[in-house]
Amino acid sequence: MRTATAAAVTTVFGAGAAAVAVGRYASDAALKPAAGRPLPGDPQLTVHALAAGQITLSRTLASTRPGTYGLTGPGVHAVVGPVIEGAQSPAACVVRRLERVVRGRLEPGLRLRLTPQVHVGDPLEALGLDHADVDVPGELGTLPAWFVPGARETWVITAHGLGTTREHPMVVMPFLHGQRFPVLDLAYRGDSGAPRQPDGIGRLGDTEWRDVDAAIRFAVRYGARDVILHGFSTGATMALRAATGSALRHRVSGIVLDSPVLDWRATLRATAAARHTPAALLPLAVRAAQGRTGLGTGDRDRAADAAALAVPTLIVHGPDDTLAPWDSSRELAAARPELITLHTVRRAPHAAMWNADPKGYEEALRRFMTPLM
Repeated sequence: MRTATAAAVTTVFGAGAAAVAVGRYASDAALKPAAGRPLPGDPQLTVHALAAGQITLSRTLASTRPGTYGLTGPGVHAVVGPVIEGAQSPAACVVRRLERVVRGRLEPGLRLRLTPQVHVGDPLEALGLDHADVDVPGELGTLPAWFVPGARETWVITAHGLGTTREHPMVVMPFLHGQRFPVLDLAYRGDSGAPRQPDGIGRLGDTEWRDVDAAIRFAVRYGARDVILHGFSTGATMALRAATGSALRHRVSGIVLDSPVLDWRATLRATAAARHTPAALLPLAVRAAQGRTGLGTGDRDRAADAAALAVPTLIVHGPDDTLAPWDSSRELAAARPELITLHTVRRAPHAAMWNADPKGYEEALRRFMTPLM
């Protein structure tokens, strides 16, 4: 009898331990994203052929999307433009414009991924923009940032999101520089050169927002009259939290939210599912994340309190984002239509709203930012 009972307890304990392990593994996709590594579910594309100004890739939903993207893999980074309509290619392929090869060498047979992170290097190397490497004092230690000077007293603070680095916000730097905004592009906890989270686990902006708060303090200390926060993905979540929670929130004159992560459970389930976690196990991923991070308790259950927003806000998002639900953005915009503008971008994956329609994105920015100058 004792042997049977012990075996049963061991079985239950083993099953419970296995469930915990599965939940932790599934939640890691969102809580431990390696900076610069593509998110789960980003498909690999085969390079089939190269010609002057052209590249032939595997035909997938991703490779046929409109716009401009980085094309990246180990030791290789290139920039591809729109699909070339009418170009001759096999039925299983698509031909896109090849803008430039930034690093490495493109060859047929390479397996690469599209990424919204178009530029690599620093602003001078990538864009020819003079900048300073600055150190922002943060809660956990020094945060590296790029500062691109401008004539205005309103600074723009940018924060990247899941699967990218501070190189990602460089897609909007030429526009912001052309509008004469000083730009502070922040690396935050967990990024290369920045302090790690004490437990090594990200919190989808829930604690990381305090690094944006540190950037606001830095900007004000060095001459900013006020700031506009421009965040992508979880960086947008951070911007939202800073705009309502910072002691210097009165210095925030506007917020731009690109693909904001407003429903952390939905984003966690989506990243776990992209790791091929069976649907029946997705609740384990959510519970594991709650246990590891404290998310879902009290006011930490949601990224945005519409009633707490006090400054003009631009949301740039679209229905094809599979990681951060567009419906959450629509609901937030509908709750404060007098304060929040929603600019919809279709056929754009997560945090790739600029990539899908650069001209439309920058025009939306121009209209939003002009009254804030």
